[in-house]
Order: sequence, then C-alpha cells, then structure tokens
Amino acid sequence: MKPLKELPILCLPFRAMKEISKGMHSIIKMMSNRKNNKFPILRLPFLAIEEIFKTMHPIEIINFSMISKRTRTVAKSMSFYSKYSIDLSVANSTLHIGLYGTKESVSCTYVMTSDEKMNGKSEGKVEKWKQLCIRLLKTFNKQTIDILFMQMDADVDNSVSFIDFLKTNVKSVNECYLHQWDHQYNVDEDFAYLLNNITINSTLSFFLNIKNEKFDGKIPKNLNNLYIKNSEWIGYKRLLEIDCKSVILEKNRISDEQWNLFIKKWIAMETHLNLEYLHPRRQRFRKIQSTRIA
Repeated sequence: MKPLKELPILCLPFRAMKEISKGMHSIIKMMSNRKNNKFPILRLPFLAIEEIFKTMHPIEIINFSMISKRTRTVAKSMSFYSKYSIDLSVANSTLHIGLYGTKESVSCTYVMTSDEKMNGKSEGKVEKWKQLCIRLLKTFNKQTIDILFMQMDADVDNSVSFIDFLKTNVKSVNECYLHQWDHQYNVDEDFAYLLNNITINSTLSFFLNIKNEKFDGKIPKNLNNLYIKNSEWIGYKRLLEIDCKSVILEKNRISDEQWNLFIKKWIAMETHLNLEYLHPRRQRFRKIQSTRIA
C-alpha cells in the first residue's frame, strides 16, 4: 500500500476531499453488511468516481463502460478525457492503437498482428482493430485522432477501407505521417483518396513515391507543417497552391528561375501570406537558400 503522502486525495481541494470522505463512509457501511459484497462505485459522489477513474487503466475504463447503459453514461461523463490523445498506426502486419493520458503517464498500447512469429497474433485483426477504435473513441469522447501513421503499401486491398473507416468515425487528424516501403506499388489513387476524405489539422508528412506528375490530390491548406520527401511532381503551379506555415520540399522539379520569382512574390506579400519557413532542399539551390529574408 502506498504511503498517505503519495495518495492523490491529499492534493484535492477540501470540498472534493469531503465528498470522497462521505463516499468512503458509505462504502465502509455497506461492506459491513455481509449480504452485499459488491463495490458500490455508482453510489459515490461524482467527484469521488472521477478520482477513481483517474487511477484506472484505460482498458478497465472500457470494460466498465460495457457493463450497462448506466456505466457507459458514467464513463463518458469524465471531464479529464480532454487531456487524453489517441494515436493510430497501420503498418505491414501490425495494427497499433495508442491511448496516452495525463501527466501521470496513464497510457495503453494495444497491438494486433497477423505475424505468426510475434506474440499476440490475431485472426480477423482488421475488424477487431476497428471495433476497438470505435470503443475508444466513444468511451473517451474523442472525435480527433492526434497522430495517424499509415504505411500506404502495407495492405493495398484494405487501404480504402481504412480511410473510409476514419472518414466515418473521426472528424479530423492532427498529425498525419504516410510512408511507402516498396516503391514498386502505385499508391497515387489511395493517397489522393485520403487527402480528399480526411481532414488534417496541423501536420502532413509523407514519404511516398508519387508516379504521376499530374497527381491531383488536394494538399490541405493552413497546415503548420508540410514535409514532402519526394516532391518531383511539385511544379511551380502546385507550389502556388500550397498554403502552410512551414514547407519542406525534397527533390522538387521547380527551376531556379521559378524559385526566384516565387521568393520575390513572397517578400512582396503577393502570395503565401501564411508561410514562415521554406526549405526546398536542393543541391544546386545553395545561393538562394543562403539569402536572408527580412
């Protein structure tokens, strides 16, 4: 048992301590009745219930919410869930769900895999992963995914299904990181479908091999960060359509003359008013990169 000084109750306001004290008195009274040996958590004051929930593992909260409609209502009413974040990952043979909590580091990582060499192999992993995602989102009142990592060539047959699932169950994604390990696969259509159906709020970073120079996917506007590893498909016209605070374009095909024209327009505040940082990362671009912009 932890020493008293480590118990969170002593950090509470006096009113909260008083409510918990009343609840504990009620518990002691009921436990003295041998005919009733159940823990009466739903009879506690709300503040006491919330403090108990803060000590519970996320999976325990989910299991509690599935007992009845009443427990589901109680579980969804906790105010501290706003401090939680949910991360999703789709890669090769593994589907990952991460729930990260308060400064007390309450966290839960749930991994499903179809790799026979790994522990936790799960048949029908995709549907189970989706079901658990829905439970997490509903229980913790989340409509936004904090971080989405997706390997676009991991499960080509299910890529659109994953995107449709996110479109149906979440409003937006704060940070989106997209990778492709095998450049032989053409992920252009799936990537365009993701851009056109998922709202990205802050960061988009992708390491994809876009094969079509006329790729028509819509890059989100008003992002804080945009990083494109292989941007050979980005020409001057597409550059003018990008509206982000920080932009890093590697291996782009924009000429030095076009870059000079763009930077002059930027300095004159004729374009990209939101842009604060630009890094083209081209070997023959050193002279322009070293130019200081006041």
